[in-house]
Amino acid sequence: MINAAQFFEALDQLEAQKGISKESILVALKEAMKKALVKQLGGGDDAVIDVIIDEETAKIEMYVIKKVVAEVADDYLEISLDEARKFDQKYNLGDDYKIYINIHDLSKLFAMTVKSVLHQKLAEAEKAALYVTYKDKIGEMITGVVEKADERSIIVNIGRTSVYLSNRELIGEETFNVGDTIRLYVSDVSSTEKGAQIVVTRSDPGFLRRIFEEEIHEIYDGTVIIKDIAREAGTRSKVAVFSHDPNVDPTGACIGHDGGRVKKILGQLGNARDKEKIDIIQYQEDPALYIVEALRPATVVGVHLDKEEHAALAVVKDEQLSLAIGRKGANARLANRLTGWKIDIKEEAMAKEANLEYFNVEELHQRHADQLKAEAYQRYIDSIKPTPKDVVVETPVASEPAAAPVSDVTPLVEAKPVVEEAPKVVEEPIKIKITTDLETLERELESQKEKKKQAAPKAKRPRKISDDEVKSEAKDEKPYVAPEADNKPYMQIYSEEELAELEKEAAKHPDEHIDEEEIDYDEYDAYYEDEE
Repeated sequence: MINAAQFFEALDQLEAQKGISKESILVALKEAMKKALVKQLGGGDDAVIDVIIDEETAKIEMYVIKKVVAEVADDYLEISLDEARKFDQKYNLGDDYKIYINIHDLSKLFAMTVKSVLHQKLAEAEKAALYVTYKDKIGEMITGVVEKADERSIIVNIGRTSVYLSNRELIGEETFNVGDTIRLYVSDVSSTEKGAQIVVTRSDPGFLRRIFEEEIHEIYDGTVIIKDIAREAGTRSKVAVFSHDPNVDPTGACIGHDGGRVKKILGQLGNARDKEKIDIIQYQEDPALYIVEALRPATVVGVHLDKEEHAALAVVKDEQLSLAIGRKGANARLANRLTGWKIDIKEEAMAKEANLEYFNVEELHQRHADQLKAEAYQRYIDSIKPTPKDVVVETPVASEPAAAPVSDVTPLVEAKPVVEEAPKVVEEPIKIKITTDLETLERELESQKEKKKQAAPKAKRPRKISDDEVKSEAKDEKPYVAPEADNKPYMQIYSEEELAELEKEAAKHPDEHIDEEEIDYDEYDAYYEDEE
């Protein structure tokens, strides 16, 4: 009998070493014992065998199961009803008859078979566990120790397994010795018949991307984004960066003070004699401006795009053609790969001689700036446009005058959502008595004559009103103020033609002449001011 504590201690050690769970180990053990018992019995794989492992007591039981039938056709798989009832009367046709197998009665062959099969099953489980572990590490960095190094390849131990690294996946002509710690980029993980296939590299653009993320915190926190990377490991790389924050210069953040940050990055790109060069450029949404940036350090003076062919003509300054192409054409190839455009490079003098058409870089920048302004204005217009639920449609009142045609109205501002305002307190206007025409004046004079006939006391000429009284009255009564007029009490003023017309009308009715002394001037005090 196996001690339960020792049994599960062995399972824990196996789990730690191989990275296989206890459940997987127990499944592998059951499969190994089934195959070993089948081999011991000398039958086929169609035998039905049940293995029971009690995890609390570490007790293992094995049973061979046969089907209870009326007539036995295969005694390896079947047992007759009469034979089964010799052991227990409970059995009926179709029941499973269990035959207990004592492990201690089995031969050494059984133990050796169990060991061999278990080793195989554990190896398969280990491979499956490796795949599950490293499939989530695709695109990530791992660290290993060099186990073997020669002119063709390097074997690196990454903890639970070893990986193969060819010289083509190295950075230029870098070299490593046994025992060196090396950083690797996991580019792919696949499951094969031989187990998990882990592909690692140091030449992939993703390797450079991860180093940038580790060394530059603006990239790590998402303020600066790496839009594209084109790389020829060991020779040259171009990294296009973009900043979400207008106050952060993306290229400056990557280069650092006196190039300190980019120097740290270069220090991690192998130990080859010729260091890899890195061009950090600013990403541009405009393809023409992006090509201008991609061909740096050469100075581009003009660009022409053929969108149908997805090709571009880049015109550089004279004597800079070789700089634009780069050593062995690396700069031009990386620019093509970075932008996705097929770029043809010409010198300025050559382009003028061939009468080639292109846009100057200044024109491209101005066009791009105008486009950005137009987009910003459109976003503003879209932001202030009322939504359908904000628009209130009012039914026009018949008595109101018709609105002017839409074509005659010049819109000054965009319509804004109707906002319901609190009712305003309407102040009653101050009533000012104004003489507007001759007929009104005549009716008033007639009224004064009727008052005289009713023995009203004779009116006296009003006294003169002082300036202080006038100011006080004006302050208290708040007289009506006409538009664009002085803030003084208003009274109708007649022109000379109107006065002449009044005299003519008075001459036609001489009997109606009114003595000045008969007028009640108290009613008209408000219309007079001190002549002085």
